[in-house]
Amino acid sequence: MGVIETLALGMGGAWASGVNLYGTVIVLGLMNNFGLLDLPSELQIMGSWWVLTLAIFLYLIEFVADKIPIVDSIWDAIHTFIRIPAGALLAAGAMSGLDVGMGDGMQTAIGLLVGGTVAAGSHFTKAGSRAAINTSPEPFSNSVASIAEDVAVFGALYTVAFHPVVFFVLLAVFVLLLVWLVPKIWRFIGQVFGNARHPSVAFAQTRAQQAAFGPETPKLDLSGAGGASLPPSNRPENPSQ
Repeated sequence: MGVIETLALGMGGAWASGVNLYGTVIVLGLMNNFGLLDLPSELQIMGSWWVLTLAIFLYLIEFVADKIPIVDSIWDAIHTFIRIPAGALLAAGAMSGLDVGMGDGMQTAIGLLVGGTVAAGSHFTKAGSRAAINTSPEPFSNSVASIAEDVAVFGALYTVAFHPVVFFVLLAVFVLLLVWLVPKIWRFIGQVFGNARHPSVAFAQTRAQQAAFGPETPKLDLSGAGGASLPPSNRPENPSQ
């Protein structure tokens, strides 16, 4: 593989891992086994059939979990500690096939750093988008988003294998979108959840207000008397019949 192809494999694999790690392993492993892509020696394990079998099993679980509101966000939170390291390792493994005179240690460190950054960017974009989508009451947007993400991953890996220059153009567009969109997504999520006070917090604040006003703090009265006793009537009472 040439320099452009190797860099595309590293960056593309890291980006795709941040969105769907198991789908990435399946696509790259099958491409390698069928001769469509020549993985470096450090990544040849992805073509192992036991690795592919495990990846397919986990992909099927994710395929279902990724379409259920709230469950998808929990799944994303757990995979923060899986997708990002895996993307970093994939990028470092891809760059191990290059010989640019920096030394193996330096080259590996750069691959881990850049790959981890790219994987983190795609992962947090996905996780933030899903958290924002979960504020919607209808469940269908989760399925649409999940399918769109899978199509994006497969399309990105296709361009990595057959059109690496096109992939770098798309990666540049993604970076610009990342800079513009992610702060807005997380700001929206913060506003949504910031406005929803936890019941225990609301109770504590109410008790604090009562303590500040003293025991005579007015209480809510639904009797229509406005929280105070009614004044005595000036009209004489009717004598009992």
